[in-house]
Amino acid sequence: MIFRRLRSRMQQKSAITKMKGGIMKTLSNPLLKFDTYIDMKTAMEKKAYPIVLNGCVDSQKAHFIPNLGESFPCRLVLTYKEDKAKELYQDLRFFDSNTVLYPSRDVLFYSADVHSNHIERQRMDILKKLMVGEPLTIVACLDVLMEKMIPLEDFKEHCLTIDFESIIDTDALKLKLSELGYENSGLVESPGQFGIRGGIIDIFPLTEDLPVRIELWGDEVDSLRSFDTETQRSVEKLEKVQIYPATEMILSRHKIGDAVHCMKEEYKKQEEIFKKQKRLTEKERLRKMTIRTEEELLSFGTAEGSEALLSYFYEKTVSLLEYLPENTLFFLDEPHRILEKGKTYEEEFFLCMQSRLEGGYVLPGQADLLFGYEEILSKVMAKPLILLSSVIQDYAFYKPKTICDIEVKSIFSYNNSFDQLIKDLEHWKKENYRILLLSSSTTRAKRLAENIKDYGLLAYFAADFNRMIEPGEIMVASGRLENGFEYPAIRFVVLSEKDIFKERKVKKKKKKSQYSGQKINSLSEISVGDYVVHERYGLGIYRGMEKIEADGITKDYINIEYKDASNLFIPASQLELIQKYSSLSARKPKLNKLGGTEWEKTKSRVRSQVQIAAQDLVKLYAERQAKEGYSYGKDTVWQKEFEELFPYEETEDQLNAIEDTKRDMESHRIMDRLICGDVGYGKTEVAIRAAFKAVMDSKQVVYLVPTTILAQQHYNSFKERMEHYPIEIAMLSRFCTPKEQKRILDGLKNGSIDIVIGTHKVLSKSIKYKNLGLLIIDEEQRFGVKQKEKIKQLKKDVDVLALSATPIPRTLHMSLAGIRDMSVLEVPPVDRQAIQTYVMEYNEELVREAIERELGRGGQVYYVYNRVNNIDEVAAQLQKLLPDATVEYAHGQMGERQLESIMTGFINKEIDVLVSTTIIETGLDIPNVNTMIIQDAQLFGLSQLYQLRGRVGRSNRTAYAFLMYRRNSVLKEEAEKRLKAIREFTDLGSGFKIAMRDLEIRGAGNLLGAEQSGHMESVGYDLYCKMLNEAVLTMKGEQQEVDTFTTSIDLSINAYIPETYIKSEAEKLSWYKRIAAIETEEEYEDMIEELTDRYGDPPKPLLSLMDVALLREEAHQAWLLSIEQKGSKILFTMNPRAKVRVEEIDDFLKQYRNKMKIKPEANPVFVFESEGTLKKELLAKVREIIKNIHKLEK
Repeated sequence: MIFRRLRSRMQQKSAITKMKGGIMKTLSNPLLKFDTYIDMKTAMEKKAYPIVLNGCVDSQKAHFIPNLGESFPCRLVLTYKEDKAKELYQDLRFFDSNTVLYPSRDVLFYSADVHSNHIERQRMDILKKLMVGEPLTIVACLDVLMEKMIPLEDFKEHCLTIDFESIIDTDALKLKLSELGYENSGLVESPGQFGIRGGIIDIFPLTEDLPVRIELWGDEVDSLRSFDTETQRSVEKLEKVQIYPATEMILSRHKIGDAVHCMKEEYKKQEEIFKKQKRLTEKERLRKMTIRTEEELLSFGTAEGSEALLSYFYEKTVSLLEYLPENTLFFLDEPHRILEKGKTYEEEFFLCMQSRLEGGYVLPGQADLLFGYEEILSKVMAKPLILLSSVIQDYAFYKPKTICDIEVKSIFSYNNSFDQLIKDLEHWKKENYRILLLSSSTTRAKRLAENIKDYGLLAYFAADFNRMIEPGEIMVASGRLENGFEYPAIRFVVLSEKDIFKERKVKKKKKKSQYSGQKINSLSEISVGDYVVHERYGLGIYRGMEKIEADGITKDYINIEYKDASNLFIPASQLELIQKYSSLSARKPKLNKLGGTEWEKTKSRVRSQVQIAAQDLVKLYAERQAKEGYSYGKDTVWQKEFEELFPYEETEDQLNAIEDTKRDMESHRIMDRLICGDVGYGKTEVAIRAAFKAVMDSKQVVYLVPTTILAQQHYNSFKERMEHYPIEIAMLSRFCTPKEQKRILDGLKNGSIDIVIGTHKVLSKSIKYKNLGLLIIDEEQRFGVKQKEKIKQLKKDVDVLALSATPIPRTLHMSLAGIRDMSVLEVPPVDRQAIQTYVMEYNEELVREAIERELGRGGQVYYVYNRVNNIDEVAAQLQKLLPDATVEYAHGQMGERQLESIMTGFINKEIDVLVSTTIIETGLDIPNVNTMIIQDAQLFGLSQLYQLRGRVGRSNRTAYAFLMYRRNSVLKEEAEKRLKAIREFTDLGSGFKIAMRDLEIRGAGNLLGAEQSGHMESVGYDLYCKMLNEAVLTMKGEQQEVDTFTTSIDLSINAYIPETYIKSEAEKLSWYKRIAAIETEEEYEDMIEELTDRYGDPPKPLLSLMDVALLREEAHQAWLLSIEQKGSKILFTMNPRAKVRVEEIDDFLKQYRNKMKIKPEANPVFVFESEGTLKKELLAKVREIIKNIHKLEK
């Protein structure tokens, strides 16, 4: 296979690259008159490195770095901890848009079987930029440089370029891609996957936003294009594709033999040591590990924890330093801290590895993953190096040649005190300072300039940073800095928005919503052995797809097994009658008997119940529609200002939900809106804005929550958001003293309290409201029947906003669209860090490390263990492992008070580790918990794991989820299977979609109430939704009769999807289902286009299958129940309800001379004799007959 290497021309485009839009004059020009800056520049010209700069303050470092390093192609800024790196990165982004953050990796958890690849993606993206020679400022922690990497020339060798001159051997490419860490999967959905179907190759390079599709003609490249993962359709044509490795640890196949040999040698030495010490369990553990790794390497070419095998594959390893361009300028942020950090990191790593070596978990070579910090720093000292320090330190280690001091002050925060700001501005103006104020958005910047003008000071807004500020001028612009700074020597001061106002989170640009269209369109991923529901025959087990040939005609049939081992074969073209049976309970459903009556009974029972439910819903809606409610005024100025104070970027969905809610409030009818979205998707903000709007119209608001802890949590967030406004907020719950309670009741009665947040206590009869306008209900499904009745009473004439965290299925959403106002939040908020997920065998050593690590950064840990009977032992065991941590346990069988006090302790950070059963799933939001360990993860359902995992990662820190399982002794097939299932929990795989589905079914149950859930169970969720939809349409008088029967077609033509065209059975099923749903010529054309795009030209049998599908829709419109071929006769069976003009039947028959007869039975049947009609004309003939039959109808 011929691939051209990345040439060296990419290495260096040009050494000198200017920063964004030239240099920011406003900020860089003042430095040219700054003595300290001039001294440093001079020292740099003389190459008198290392240079020390004493007396820096945080954001000022970011001001100096790009200016000092403007003539270098690459700048590397090293700091000592991850949070610091993020801050520096944010600040530097403002001065230099080419700034990137190189994330640290967890060398300690290399041994995980699987972990999500987003860190890999960020890093590979930077390596790609380095290879191409883009100008960069890289921010990283020291530990990044300590990691061992493969040599640069090996890395370059593994970067592929494919263009129209490439010659491709698909087998060689398959091997090459898996060697580069790409995963071979049928459908390419996420970065790091590839799929090869005949002459079409799909690859999702790790460094690209879209996957690419390469079409071959023989072994030459015929076309290159990118495509969309959602629709799998092509987007744009490409000239060439560059594929970078999907892992930094590339295991070359030709080196595997040597690597295995080295491991064996090492194992022998270790074995001797263990034998001498008589430590047999450790020896045995090491033996198993070594054998397993060897087997996996030899059979799959990769192994679990492959990153730890570096030293067996590469004699010489390097650090990131070797990947950087020749003249890179280095900055060390707080050099003494970096030294400390390097030392502790090295020691911590060494200790961990020591205990793993002694326990027989790893071989010595697997522990050899880091360079020493001194070795790395001394290499850095040989380069152009600048040390930035806030206080004067002892720099003996670094041996600096030049030392400069800078006079700079950090800004004292004004904490919203505008008067103080004006005083300072006046002072600076008098002193002839140049003043720059930064605000996070253009609108806010303009408003700030206006506000300053109102105080009689001249301030102007500037759209960019290209002009000089004159002495005594105040300029306001938009930009983001963590903190401001002041240079007294050159009379220049910069203030950030955070200095002036309280904290505002960074607003990010919106990304387009990930989901559009249905969540799972393919028969929701049916696999052999699943329960399915056939609308006519009921519940059976799917046994796979079989090709059956009869009378020389081939078709695909679907085999379903029913009670008493009877099997039903149905043509794959009738797939739309089958749904996967999905319900909440884990009970195995009862199979139906073929030809029995019980399925029909079940169906009609459910149908009548569904009609009642639909009737109730429609009636309730009509009543509310008819009633006049209070209509609120338009948004006030305060409302707009209040909304601008929201510290995050709203998501698209959130804005729509807010829009809808306000529209409801301003209209004359009573609002009854439901907002669904996962925890942390910003439902509360929608509620807060609605509450604020209500209070602006002097109405009172009740916020009802299911638990005291949630009441406390919402109370805090309301207080925090509304603190600058004269709004009185109270909380009613068990924690209130009688005195407080009385004060609140009086306040609600006389109207001095605007908003009350509480548990069902707020529903009690003794409470009187002066002017209640809005009721907000959180998690309505968690209230009991009695409370729901009370809520109903309260609801009668006030606006209601209900919030629910269980997502609601789209199908249900659509069918209820006319009876319930709903807003769905599907897009997660920006700046949610993805969760690093590790799947690994249970190992106490790792548990201890993971917990210590989280506590070390001031966080807390969830430890999930789902058995109540010995949860206390598990907690005691953990306490023994971690003598210094506070460990508590909680489970659902505890008394409510006890549970509450433990959870409150956890929220208040008094408890470090909480061992609990899955009760943590519901609604609580504790941003400080960013590590979760799940013991015996194999026992949990996907949706449970998905919901549990969503409990961490609620802040902008990287969160970790460890799924631990116990491994059995049988290994070979087990390992394969396990890895496959577990893959789904990381960010790959469709596991999430299925989990979403489980959750949605639960959401549907909540929305429709308990009784309906039972009915949903008995026919399966999909069929239930279909029935509900029909019932609602009938109630609203929109149902057309045609839709209530189905039409089947069985003709003697080869109509199926050939094996050779689409290999994977799951994809085939999904296509059968989609083809069965074709209704128009347009859809038909569209589908052919998509098939050609994805798999090449469709073969004849597939085209016939699609023709038949289109034919069936036409037959349906003509009121035909079935068209079937028996020998040479074709029978057209009419629906008895069809209204036919009897007088025209004669003419119709005459058209076909004596080839057409009619059998006047209960269902009239036209019989056509097809003898003499050519096979290829058969379909056209049938289509013509259908048209003529259609003409007979009234």
